[in-house]
Amino acid sequence: MRAWVGVTDRDWFEFLRAQPALDEVNFWQPSARRPFGAIQPGELFLFKLRYPWHAIVGGGMLAWSGTFPYPYVWELFEERNGAASLGEMRARIARLRRGPLDPGAADVGCIVLVQPFFLDEEDWIEAPPDWSKNIVQGKTYDLASFYGQRLLEEVETKARSTTARRIEGPMWGDPALVRGRLGQGAFRTLVTEAYQRRCAVTGERALPVLQASHIRPVTDGGEHRVDNGLLLRSDVHTLFDRGWVTITQDSRFRVSRRLREDFHNGEAYYALEGRELWLPRDAADRPSRAFLEWHNDVAFLP
Repeated sequence: MRAWVGVTDRDWFEFLRAQPALDEVNFWQPSARRPFGAIQPGELFLFKLRYPWHAIVGGGMLAWSGTFPYPYVWELFEERNGAASLGEMRARIARLRRGPLDPGAADVGCIVLVQPFFLDEEDWIEAPPDWSKNIVQGKTYDLASFYGQRLLEEVETKARSTTARRIEGPMWGDPALVRGRLGQGAFRTLVTEAYQRRCAVTGERALPVLQASHIRPVTDGGEHRVDNGLLLRSDVHTLFDRGWVTITQDSRFRVSRRLREDFHNGEAYYALEGRELWLPRDAADRPSRAFLEWHNDVAFLP
């Protein structure tokens, strides 16, 4: 197992540390030129403050990394990006890029972390002795190595004892833990990528109108799981949530007769009746039959 120690600004850290009960954060990068691939989902990502501070101050478990246009990133994570507003985030990106931003399409790197923790200042951990001042972005540590093992032991001790974010039970190292600990933003991110940024019903690819839908809502016993998600165009999402359309267990689109009865319209949706879904490549990401059965039996208007 490995850990990445990523360098960040203190204002990003302090803003997030002050937020109550975070289940996820986005460690964004101003440039999207190279994808982040230093560690894999389920491995440990640590925050180290820029000089003059020489300390590791928190971290989380990597859930996903990739790129999105920065307005969409704000929509996904809002204050969990470490900024109070889209305008503040945009200003930071422009400052770090040292130039103006395309107002709608500039991509930034996203490193989505679940189960984040933020150490109290008295628990900050001094960076390992082999850390160089020339490191700008971060460094990977093999947690079986001498320095990596020492770092892991200290992080586990401090993360469990800090009053800022108390960690209970298994902390990291098992990629399966990621799937069970997704927040709303991570859920939306993973569903969007699983469906290759394409509406499962219509094939629409315009990102601003695509939305990750829960098949069974969290408020009704569902979970933030990719197999409880569908990527849908916004209008189809609304109809799905309100029961006028559904997805059958054999992955086909179905429209309720109530749509025509209630609104004397809906021809565009009836034209899609019986269409087979565009599904994720990974079978584990495809809609769960149990969740689809729930939607058909409980949410769908007969």
